[in-house]
Amino acid sequence: MLEVLGLTAQATEVYQAMLDHPAHGVDELSAHCGLSPAEVHSALDELGRRALVRASADRPGQVRAVSPEIGLADMLAEQEAELAARQAQLAASKAAVTRLVADRAEHRASHGERLLGMDAIVGRLERMARETTIEALGCQPGVQRPEDLAVGKVTDAEILGRGVSIRSLFQDSTRNQPHVFTYAHWLLSNGGEVRTAATLPSRMVIVDRRQALVPIDPDDNRKGALHVTEPGILAALLDLFEQAWNTAVPLGTTAPGDPATGLSNTERELLRLLGGGLTDDAAGQRLGISSRTVGRHMASIMERLNAASRFEAGIKAAQRGWI
Repeated sequence: MLEVLGLTAQATEVYQAMLDHPAHGVDELSAHCGLSPAEVHSALDELGRRALVRASADRPGQVRAVSPEIGLADMLAEQEAELAARQAQLAASKAAVTRLVADRAEHRASHGERLLGMDAIVGRLERMARETTIEALGCQPGVQRPEDLAVGKVTDAEILGRGVSIRSLFQDSTRNQPHVFTYAHWLLSNGGEVRTAATLPSRMVIVDRRQALVPIDPDDNRKGALHVTEPGILAALLDLFEQAWNTAVPLGTTAPGDPATGLSNTERELLRLLGGGLTDDAAGQRLGISSRTVGRHMASIMERLNAASRFEAGIKAAQRGWI
């Protein structure tokens, strides 16, 4: 079960055996775990690198298992710090891309083209799909319209049939939208990859790392799009997508809650957005959920904090390091 923390199955088995039988040496661990002495030594080396074993004071030349309360807590803290660093990098990249795309959208150049209206956007997407030979990346925040997914499914089926890989990002809220869930599982069953996250960057489609579509107006992607082929903008968009992808959760698995606070990713992000001054409607739009759902999340958080008001909940959440 410790494989989720990055330990191999053999290291996990040896660690658990050491906790249950502190006096066991290599030979006893080998017999107990059904591993060769060399495999036990390899597992001990791995546990040592993870600071889960230390030199024994009672048995010179041997090691003892560090208690899970200390060793595993340190590993969790390390992973949380890495995740926080990636999220901070994602936020900085998002801001940089937003500024860059906004600047480029102000004037037409040989490497960029403004497409106004859904017909122009759909036409360009069809053209990009015909031209793709390697991969298609899609970031699709917010509520998805069934008719848009139906059109996209036809295109996706065609390019998947040509061996093109597809990676799609949706928001966690889409797990509760039956038509999106059905489409996502269809994509998975046909070789595509799907992940979800509480919040996502702006909508984007990137094909073969050579061309991309981004909305002219992030608040209304149906107004129009900017077709981008400039290497500098593409590199920034790709970096933003990959960072979002690496922090998202594969469809079919459950997003882990914060072990220290019990908050889900959506709840933590909601606290951050409301703490930043957004209204329920604005925060819900960023998370792809209704203001009523925002209210239910906040009621649950207030109950856990034993807070009588949102103001009190904000203070207590800050005191506990939740935001």
